[in-house]
Amino acid sequence: MNDILETANSILCKGSLLSLETPLVMGILNLTPDSFSDGGKYNQIDTALARVGEMLEDGADIIDVGAFSSRPGAKFISVSEEKLRLKDILKEITRAYPKAILSLDTFRSEIAKWAVQDLGVAIINDISAGEMDKDMFETIASLQVPYIIMHMQGKPDNMQINPSYEDVTRDIILYFTRKLERLKELAVHDVIIDPGFGFGKTLENNYQLLKELDHFKVLEKAILVGLSRKSMIQKVLGVNASETLNGTTVLNTLAVEKGANILRVHDVREAKELVRLRSQL
Repeated sequence: MNDILETANSILCKGSLLSLETPLVMGILNLTPDSFSDGGKYNQIDTALARVGEMLEDGADIIDVGAFSSRPGAKFISVSEEKLRLKDILKEITRAYPKAILSLDTFRSEIAKWAVQDLGVAIINDISAGEMDKDMFETIASLQVPYIIMHMQGKPDNMQINPSYEDVTRDIILYFTRKLERLKELAVHDVIIDPGFGFGKTLENNYQLLKELDHFKVLEKAILVGLSRKSMIQKVLGVNASETLNGTTVLNTLAVEKGANILRVHDVREAKELVRLRSQL
């Protein structure tokens, strides 16, 4: 791929341009009882607010809030349950931290519209890139908010059952090309792509994607990576999720070198230190 290709260098967020010239750090706030790493720790208002405050203090540029677990075999919850998990906590986060940029991890257009219009959410992060809700693209077009599209082969309940590709990098680039064409037709321009590490990928697929992450620059969109505490670290190092901080930092460093614009992480301070140190080079 041509090294001179550039990704988008800013996105319009909450009425202002959010620069991507220096990689941003997106802190994860899981409101689920069953996420693979920190399920159940932050699904109460007091603990959620404390966690958001901690991540912002550590330098988080974006807070990504999710109430639907996408780990393999996770329970499929209803729209009403997802809203119930989000409503009070999002209201309190917005009240306590009005300047915080909130992203919502949801694949449901109804939830996306409600959260943006009523609860101060500024970005929608869709693990299914519109595959799990046919109305999502049109909803994003009407909301005119930045939209993160992630690649996932299959759905959370079956994505790790024999994932298969001819060439994982090429296949996903072609997938995003089709998605971006449709979004362009709908006048959705602030799109961020996420290759979806661990979502319908083998261990070998994940490391090929990381090795070839710079190939995604051909799409001329900002690139988000979610490598934090993933099994692709655990399996290689023989550790559990709580022991993956060093591995996460190593892979995030490689991702930034390959062109990642946003790091989605559990450990914000360490990711910000990575970005600050690299900026000295």
